[in-house]
Amino acid sequence: MGGLLDLDPGVVAKARHLATQAGAPVVALARAHTTVAVERATLRLAGITGADTAHRAGDVPWVNRVIDTVREHCGLEHGVVLPAFHALKEGDFASLTELAEATAAGQVQYRVPTGRAATSAAKAAKTAVAKGIRTIDRNRAQRDKLIAKLGDPPQRPWIYLIVATGDIDEDVVQAGNAARAGADIIAVIRSTGQSLLDYVPEGATHHGFAGTYATQENFRIMRAALDDVSKEVGRYVRLTNYASGLCMPEIAVLGGLQRLDMMLNDSMYGILFRDINPIRTFVDQRFSRQVHARAGIIINTGEDNYLTTADAVDAAHTVTVSQLLNEHFAHEAGLPDSLLGLGHAFEINPDLPDSFRLELAHALLARELFPDAPLKWMPPTKHMTGDVFHGHLLDGFFNLAGVLTGQSILLVGMMTEAVVTPFLADRDLALANVRYVLNAAGSLREDFRPAPDGFIVKRAHQVLGEAVDLLERIVDDGLLTAIADGTFGLMKRPPDGGKGADGVIEKADGYVNPAQLKLEAG
Repeated sequence: MGGLLDLDPGVVAKARHLATQAGAPVVALARAHTTVAVERATLRLAGITGADTAHRAGDVPWVNRVIDTVREHCGLEHGVVLPAFHALKEGDFASLTELAEATAAGQVQYRVPTGRAATSAAKAAKTAVAKGIRTIDRNRAQRDKLIAKLGDPPQRPWIYLIVATGDIDEDVVQAGNAARAGADIIAVIRSTGQSLLDYVPEGATHHGFAGTYATQENFRIMRAALDDVSKEVGRYVRLTNYASGLCMPEIAVLGGLQRLDMMLNDSMYGILFRDINPIRTFVDQRFSRQVHARAGIIINTGEDNYLTTADAVDAAHTVTVSQLLNEHFAHEAGLPDSLLGLGHAFEINPDLPDSFRLELAHALLARELFPDAPLKWMPPTKHMTGDVFHGHLLDGFFNLAGVLTGQSILLVGMMTEAVVTPFLADRDLALANVRYVLNAAGSLREDFRPAPDGFIVKRAHQVLGEAVDLLERIVDDGLLTAIADGTFGLMKRPPDGGKGADGVIEKADGYVNPAQLKLEAG
């Protein structure tokens, strides 16, 4: 395998083979089930939009209204499209949205059609879903066209910066200023708790908490604003949001329909850190990654989060194991390496002797294990003390590690981490820190050669060996058991627990989903 770490290709191949073995039962489980979110995502591809604004408890998206009613009337074991498109034809409705309005009024009785009626419904659904997928295809082509015209950022790593005001209009202002100051990627962090909502809000929003709601309209507004600023700064500025939580498949579809460029999408984050049912998560993430593959959206995985709850040295091998599992699940869903933004983080206690050398070993191991993946390197958070001067220095070391180890996407660290939500001035100072390091040490990687028998190389080999040992145990015991035992991030999540478990449905013979068929066909 070569490289600066001289990794043994046999050990690397064994690690990947074990990850495939560990992931296979989970993939089989995902193939055998659907979820309410997968079915909602399918109807969104077919064109349903809007919400029931007359509902006493608040707006209810029309797609939720249809899915819930179909499930009540005839179940979702055969998928939603057969009963929905059969009802659409029987009632002579002009659109799925009109069907939803009639559903809310109690005017529709759903059933699973058979024979010619089933064939007709499946054909109509296939046609409607194909329109949504064509929109995603056009957006991917438009992205390629804009990148060719405006150009990519001239350097790697790409500079990734978060905005999080709660108000989409204010986010637009902050995002534009960040891009002008050098940010290459703008991530609009979601409102606190949105991942636990089993619906996607409609429309533009101005009332999020520590973030802005992910909605189709908010996606459209921000993408249009970044297109304008891209022309101004002379490079294509990418947009990121979060395809995670209980609506992972739907948000992936909305991201594809509005030309987002990156989406956070991790196979285990929702399980571990949001207590979402494991089976629900694995089913939803497989469909969402199929959408990302079609849309050309780079996913960002969430291994950095493990190191906020577990020790970054003792648990380093769990990050590598998760990266290997994320790689397997991504490839199985059709995502190539070029869209695989595996995550890792600079979270070792800075008071530990040789902490920076350990960070270099871990970062370089990720880089050499996944040479073609756009790795996402995350800044320190766990050991940010509130001392902004110490934090600014630590972020500088983080930036330097990113340069030395060839990271692809660098999330900008904030000196006010753990103090306040960053102000514009904080972001400006953080970007200046990144710009200084990239300018002063941008080509230093050419001269970085860790000693063959030195600390960094030995540590990387140790972590890889521990990862192989853990994968062997996971293959023997099962990935769901490993998750239940607290293997990742010290979080124990049993397969039958967690939020959203009631939204998982085992597929019946004759299950129909034209979106899944189209996405799997490529």
